[in-house]
Amino acid sequence: MDVLSDAIAAVRVGQPSSSRMRVRGDWCTRLAPYDGAGFHVVLKGSCWLLPDGGAPVSLGTGDAVLLPHGTGHVLADSPADAETVARAVPFEDRDTTERPHEPPGSGDVEMLCGKYRLDRSRAHPLMAELPEVVHLPHRVGSHPELRAAIDLLGRELDARRPGSSVAVPSLLDLLLVYMIRSWMAGDATGAWPGVLADPVTAAALRALHADPATPWTNDRLAAEAGVSRPTLARRFTGLVGRSPMAYLTWWRLTLAATLLRDTEESLAAIAQRVGYGTPYALSHAFKREFGATPGRFRSASEERITA
Repeated sequence: MDVLSDAIAAVRVGQPSSSRMRVRGDWCTRLAPYDGAGFHVVLKGSCWLLPDGGAPVSLGTGDAVLLPHGTGHVLADSPADAETVARAVPFEDRDTTERPHEPPGSGDVEMLCGKYRLDRSRAHPLMAELPEVVHLPHRVGSHPELRAAIDLLGRELDARRPGSSVAVPSLLDLLLVYMIRSWMAGDATGAWPGVLADPVTAAALRALHADPATPWTNDRLAAEAGVSRPTLARRFTGLVGRSPMAYLTWWRLTLAATLLRDTEESLAAIAQRVGYGTPYALSHAFKREFGATPGRFRSASEERITA
């Protein structure tokens, strides 16, 4: 696993969902704050996204927008004003009546809307530092992988073909990866695009994430990154904000929490996978980090996911 894959896996729960929306004329719909991430892709026309507490964002055909922290927002045909927000219809209550006798018009707006359910109890800092709104404007030649995923997803939703119940969730997962990748490759202001662009720190992180159970030492990790131990300590700590061994401890416990949440593996098996010699050693470190035993954490996670 790489850092981005692990960061997403640590917070993602359940199945993503999506739907297509077509509106025309004067319209306005509100999406309440959500314990997850939401996204919109404009397939045709243009509209405005009005995030709670943020500046309006103009969206055009081909634009994609990710709301990684589930920020409440309004989608509308015009910029924000008190009247616009007041007349917003809840997204769940919008008119979805099919009108086959009404052919698509030039003023139509078509959008692909969806959301991901996330468990933020142990979010990786890469995910935590994403801005409230990630706007990815459509430009010719930009984000080709993202565009391909959007096209494939749109086709699957247009006609439910054999296998679509597997294809759609997989494409939604792919869409999330590509949206975050596109943010990282653009003018991202967060620290982690720089972390992963640094060859020394990136090499160390790849090694730690590829095999967290290895009995890593600073010397061994420095050799893996091809630098001296002082150089690794300086580069890694300066960019990541914690020393290599402190990050490894944090990641091992975060991975243990993910396995407790997502699998039925025994504590002994999880301890072996994340680099702890005994279940007792893992349980002691886990309780110190999370304030709960692994058993109680697993029970609470099950209750939270099924709620």
